[in-house]
Amino acid sequence: MNTRTTLKHYLLVFGLMCSLYSPSFAVETGKRAPDFTLPGISSPIQLNAYKGKVVYLDFWASWCAPCKQSFPWMNSLQAKYGEQNFKIIAINVDTNPEDWKKFLETVPAQFDIALDPKNLTLKQYGVVGMPTSFIIDRNGKIKAQHAGFNELTREESEKTLRSLLEPK
Repeated sequence: MNTRTTLKHYLLVFGLMCSLYSPSFAVETGKRAPDFTLPGISSPIQLNAYKGKVVYLDFWASWCAPCKQSFPWMNSLQAKYGEQNFKIIAINVDTNPEDWKKFLETVPAQFDIALDPKNLTLKQYGVVGMPTSFIIDRNGKIKAQHAGFNELTREESEKTLRSLLEPK
């Protein structure tokens, strides 16, 4: 076997393993989302203050390429569902404030930004990759969670959000 064939096989196996990877989070779907209070860009953000709303909780970092793709989508979600008691909280995990400030200059956010430079909330939720998101219902329970951002996660997330926002 030549080097090129070996590399192809390695990449094929690696890709298969990545597609089967299912991250385990410290919080479980169906359980109450752990509360937190974090500094925000304009004011402190406490998750419990959002009770009665459906929350899309997103962990992000300035160096994360998929995060740059997710922000316009999250802006559109906030605009589309905001009148239905829906809120997005995006938690930045950069340790240097200049990094998230530069990111937001190029990719603005029309939703709440919390800051977790010590990564305490990140650890509390068991986040290992960026972006990672949790959908929390009006009662504070996690209904869905996923790592990464692509067309499938967008579709699944929006389907879950619509079901939680429909009038009962």
